[in-house]
Amino acid sequence: MVKVFTDENFETETNKGVVLVDFWATWCGPCRMQAPIIEQLADEMGDKVTIGKLDVDANPKTAQSFGIMSIPTLLIKKDGQVVDQLVGVHMKDQLKQALEKHLA
Repeated sequence: MVKVFTDENFETETNKGVVLVDFWATWCGPCRMQAPIIEQLADEMGDKVTIGKLDVDANPKTAQSFGIMSIPTLLIKKDGQVVDQLVGVHMKDQLKQALEKHLA
């Protein structure tokens, strides 16, 4: 299941384990292409990692605090620290590899 992150819950929801955050917006075409890939990844890896989305229009504070300039941007956090950042649309296999290297 893909979680919904907000300015209010972001810190508590992303400070433990490996977390993939998809920064997106409703008007963003590439974000709409990324969405089903994120859903599939959540179905496959949901027990090992936390996967969620943050709407940059509805939650500008968090997006600004991470310096998000273009979307989709995908952040990987491990125990609260950003360990990877991917900009643009990425295939499921690429994302899975990026996540798995932080699970060890």
